[in-house]
Amino acid sequence: MSLVNFEIIEACINPSELLLAVSQVIPSQTITRAIISTSSQEKRRRKLNSHIIVALVIAMNFWSGDSIVDVFKNLIHGLSSLQIPFLIRWKIPVSSSITEARQRTGAAVMTRLFEMVAKPKATVLTPGAFLGGLRIMAMDGTVMDVPETETNARVFGYPGSRPGTYPAFPKARLVFLVEAGTHLIVDAFCSPYRIGERRSALKLLRSINSSMLLMWDRGLHSFKMVNAVIKQKGHFLGRVPAHVKFEVVEIFKDGSYQSWIAPDGESKKKGCDPNFCPHN
Repeated sequence: MSLVNFEIIEACINPSELLLAVSQVIPSQTITRAIISTSSQEKRRRKLNSHIIVALVIAMNFWSGDSIVDVFKNLIHGLSSLQIPFLIRWKIPVSSSITEARQRTGAAVMTRLFEMVAKPKATVLTPGAFLGGLRIMAMDGTVMDVPETETNARVFGYPGSRPGTYPAFPKARLVFLVEAGTHLIVDAFCSPYRIGERRSALKLLRSINSSMLLMWDRGLHSFKMVNAVIKQKGHFLGRVPAHVKFEVVEIFKDGSYQSWIAPDGESKKKGCDPNFCPHN
């Protein structure tokens, strides 16, 4: 299902229409495979089975302003409207039962489902998706608040603050790999706040291949990024910080020039030979 030029005509979307659209992107069979591959299926038959919980977590993104019980009602109403027999007669559970079912299902299945579904979707007809035959990809990061719990504080940590003040919430750092033509996120990495974007961005290079042109901003420039993209046989186009000055090796007719990027201190310690550095 292509999401290019996707527009919402009505202010309110009927749950059954929304879930029908989602089912085309994430088929029921795909959810089942993700559950099986992560051993997330329940050990005995339950009304709140793993498949329903996965669908609920997806639905929570569409009705993020509603309570989890209301989201569940929308979900069941939508599935019933699609004439799924085993969901027609339902007694709506309380929020504690839903929470328990979510904990029982675990997070691994959602990670696996994302890996199975999040793929580039642009075609040659998608505006701004390709340059010189290469699929344009972009990388960027952000931070987000997470609930203030003891576990979140321990895992994600707090940002710094002025003396005498305290941050309101722990923060998670997220870095995304996005297909430029469709704005679809095809890979993501979530880490504690203390881990910088550059370090996290290196993880996402696992999804780069020779058919892609990866773009990044000056904050992600580093020898490691350049070297890792080349090892993946990918192509890159990135801005550099103002203080970075490249030595001119050869000037071309169009005014551009060839240079080389020196390894950083850590790379030198690991044995990188400056005579064999990636060229620009």
